[in-house]
Amino acid sequence: MIKYNLTCKCNCTFDSWFASSREFGRLMKKKLITCIECNSNNVNKSIMAPNVSGSKKIDNINYKFQKNIKKKIIEYQKFIKENCRYVGDRFAQEARSIHYNKKETKGIYGRVTTDEIDELNEEGIETVTIPWYDKTEN
Repeated sequence: MIKYNLTCKCNCTFDSWFASSREFGRLMKKKLITCIECNSNNVNKSIMAPNVSGSKKIDNINYKFQKNIKKKIIEYQKFIKENCRYVGDRFAQEARSIHYNKKETKGIYGRVTTDEIDELNEEGIETVTIPWYDKTEN
């Protein structure tokens, strides 16, 4: 399969896939390739660069993706810090106190072990774990 970028006399550009370059030529000769906008068969291939996937392209995509995730995590952290109370390593105890004493309080955040999370969940206390970006890390 080969993908060509096509242009029409109406200045429309579009992509289309063909079984081979020979097949593209055969369809062009028979005037079976038409513009998606004006239905004209006055369509030509535009200059294209080969789509070779290399590790640099993938690395760049991964970098951008990770940078975007990091940005979102920092946004969530800012929201949490502004709207919740930090309880440090006392998270499990504070969560139980809020749950069992029916205290109305703003949300809390802190550190907790996976065992403590399991125990809280077994007690019906909902928790959410989110990744936390430490500003001291690069």
